[in-house]
Amino acid sequence: MTAVTVRGLDLFYGQRQILREVELSVAVGEFLVIIGPNGTGKTSLLKAMAGLLPATGEVEILGRPLAGYGRRQLARELAVVPQLTPTEFPFTVGETVLMGRSPHLALLELEGAEDHRLARQAMEFTEVADLAGRRLDELSGGERQRVIIARAICQGPKVILLDEPTASLDPAHQVRIMDLLEQLRRERGMTVVMVSHDLNLAAMYGGRLALMSEGRITAVGTPAEVLTAPRLEACYGCRMEVVRTEPGGQLRVHPLSAVLIG
Repeated sequence: MTAVTVRGLDLFYGQRQILREVELSVAVGEFLVIIGPNGTGKTSLLKAMAGLLPATGEVEILGRPLAGYGRRQLARELAVVPQLTPTEFPFTVGETVLMGRSPHLALLELEGAEDHRLARQAMEFTEVADLAGRRLDELSGGERQRVIIARAICQGPKVILLDEPTASLDPAHQVRIMDLLEQLRRERGMTVVMVSHDLNLAAMYGGRLALMSEGRITAVGTPAEVLTAPRLEACYGCRMEVVRTEPGGQLRVHPLSAVLIG
């Protein structure tokens, strides 16, 4: 069974077509990273996968059509971590994470001991348990992102979709977030699909990459298969260098300046 299947997906904003006949399949337990230039439809694709945008075509989550899920049913199987988290309301970390249990509660039902246990477990897993009494607007960007991931874990989903979870974070916090996602995949069998502008993080953590250009997926494969200089240059419109580092042999992508190198 696949975790996410997309067939013939089209999406319009008014007269403008954002997604064009997108086809994608994500295996259960896979870590897939969607990459590509700004404005190419990456976030729109992620939202369409979650049923948050009215695209045409087919989306299946865990072998079941998206249209066959109720919102609460879907939230038990799939969690979404947006790029920006509102902080206008002074919820504490503990309250925020506990919100992840709402899809499992009846209308007006209060959280029970098991819900609180799962919330605590999620906070411990993401190393934010010591922040439980703090408000979201008092946290750093990296701390806040781990709290939102803890809330997603607390839902108990099989699939997690993330939109630029490392945006605006320093390198140390980027690696902590990415390590956390890989830990979720390895230890809990969770399927991870994320959008990223960072080609090097994508190469480090993605089992497969999906490269988007002008609303289409133009390449899907391992980092070595997708991250080639000719393909990236055609997609991003600038010269690129792709090298393997030692030790470890990890791929590194470097844009090249036409001014500095002459």
